[in-house]
Amino acid sequence: MTEYLIPTGRAETELVEKRSRFIGQVWPVESEEEARARIEETKKKHYDARHNCWCYRIREGGVERYSDDGEPQGTAGQPMLNVFQREGVTNVCCVVTRYFGGVLLGAGGLVRAYTQSAKDALDAAGISVMRRWVEVTVPCPYSFFERLRLEVEAVGGVLGETEYAADVTVHALLPEGAVEAFSARVTELTAGGSACTVSGEAFKAVPRK
Repeated sequence: MTEYLIPTGRAETELVEKRSRFIGQVWPVESEEEARARIEETKKKHYDARHNCWCYRIREGGVERYSDDGEPQGTAGQPMLNVFQREGVTNVCCVVTRYFGGVLLGAGGLVRAYTQSAKDALDAAGISVMRRWVEVTVPCPYSFFERLRLEVEAVGGVLGETEYAADVTVHALLPEGAVEAFSARVTELTAGGSACTVSGEAFKAVPRK
């Protein structure tokens, strides 16, 4: 089963450390070309910054690259990359721009600042699970809706659109291997009053809670 983590979207955050401004940016990307384009865009936008340090991870081919962009070796790009390695996030590009504030941070201070900037930007972007999901539909009484929501979450699923009429019709995305057990659970809890119907499949990114 193919499953991997990617950033949910683009994000930008700012950290100030001893008057130096660190602007962290994260993007979801599909290729090295796209990652390089984001890096070049940032360099042009922040042409007056002292450093534009970057890293990216591309799932296809297992590509990982980084640059300290003039900072002491090992104090910027690699620590940034480590953030995404630890979180298991791929298809990601990150640039941390530094406007020097006049106070030297030392190697340890730089590592902490660049690591924190990358982590803050990733937290702001969010993490999504890219995988194949099974789309299911479950009609149920209003009184059962909250319990059904908990059952969807219990199997690692995600609630989708909900239709409100005489009954509630819940649409959800479930992991491939969870449909049979979920369906049996719905039948059991409603004494056969509600049934789970498979309505399709989708390979897509869904935000992780």
